[in-house]
Amino acid sequence: MSSRSSSADRRFARETGAAREIADLAEPALEELGFRLVRVKVSARDGGTVQVMAERPVGQMTIDDCAEISRKLSPLLDAHDPMPGGYRLEVSTPGIDRPLVRPSDFASFTGHEAKIELKELVDGRKRFRGRIEGVKNGEALLRIDLPGSEEPQVVGIPFSLISEAKLVADQAGFRADLAASKAH
Repeated sequence: MSSRSSSADRRFARETGAAREIADLAEPALEELGFRLVRVKVSARDGGTVQVMAERPVGQMTIDDCAEISRKLSPLLDAHDPMPGGYRLEVSTPGIDRPLVRPSDFASFTGHEAKIELKELVDGRKRFRGRIEGVKNGEALLRIDLPGSEEPQVVGIPFSLISEAKLVADQAGFRADLAASKAH
């Protein structure tokens, strides 16, 4: 079953410009290798850098996985030449402040804190920060503090309105997850 077949696994995050063109090339190539695209970021750093962030649907990625992805993407990007001039390809994995790009990411990280930025104002706000409560009816559920409410409220944020979302790095939680993974 391809990751495209499930709406929970389809990325709602969409790059623009050269990054979008690279993402459109990279996503099927990554899927062919058994990986998922998290995001593509293009910057002027070091004379031009293309960062491709990828992950395994299940389990941890290794340095060898990053090298395999790089070997697959380099000739593909060279053939389609989506970047003017030279650039450096950087393949990475999501860190502890990982981007949330699929509905399934919100389901997987229920209970973690996230920052969400919207494409447009909703109730006078574009930025929300709170604890992920899951996914329901095409929305990310987030427990946030609302002005005028004594208790945090759960709000639904449509994926179609999310411009950018990421986990908030939680050092204590990260240490607990690391300790639990070492215990197995």
